[in-house]
Amino acid sequence: MDYFLSLLGPLAQGALVTLKLFFITVALALPLGLLLALARVSHLRALSAAVNGYIWLMRGTPLMLQMLFIYFALPFVPVVGVRLPDFPSAVVAFTLNYAAYFAEIFRAGILSVDRGQYEAARVLGMNYRQTMRRIVLPQMVRNILPPLSNETITLVKDTSLIYVLALNDLLRAARGIVQRDFTTSPFIVAAAFYLIMTLVLTWGFQRLERHHARYDA
Repeated sequence: MDYFLSLLGPLAQGALVTLKLFFITVALALPLGLLLALARVSHLRALSAAVNGYIWLMRGTPLMLQMLFIYFALPFVPVVGVRLPDFPSAVVAFTLNYAAYFAEIFRAGILSVDRGQYEAARVLGMNYRQTMRRIVLPQMVRNILPPLSNETITLVKDTSLIYVLALNDLLRAARGIVQRDFTTSPFIVAAAFYLIMTLVLTWGFQRLERHHARYDA
């Protein structure tokens, strides 16, 4: 028991890195994903096609590859030529990747709103911006909660990919102790940390779903 308790400190430090990356990614990727979704459903074909190509690129290549590209290859790209430290590189890669996934979730939510709602808003004299803000987006939120919950939980687990940049996240901290002590017990404690994180997220999204379900009655 004392051994398990001794693991909590170093693994908690790794969990802080995991949580920091998670919250920064969510804070940046959600608004960016919404903007991409609005551009994707716009009537400007060139803009919609460009965003569609971006989403295809981000979803069609591994997140780890994108992270390695930003960290190792971006400094050699002509004109751009920026060298980012390890953690900012991870933040940029996760934000750009997850914004693409969130954009598709938001787009599906926008398209799920009945076309009659747009016509009713037009009759009431609302412009496009007012229609989106007052009519479409509130209904979209209710429709996208289940897939958004799934993608957010996946994000928690994907943060373990930052080990390729030698960042000391939860899983890398556990692996270091395993190699030092020749026991797999740290993996069990790390799994408990991940389960607690995903449990909190699941609980939060279920409360949100119940809150919005009250208006369906």
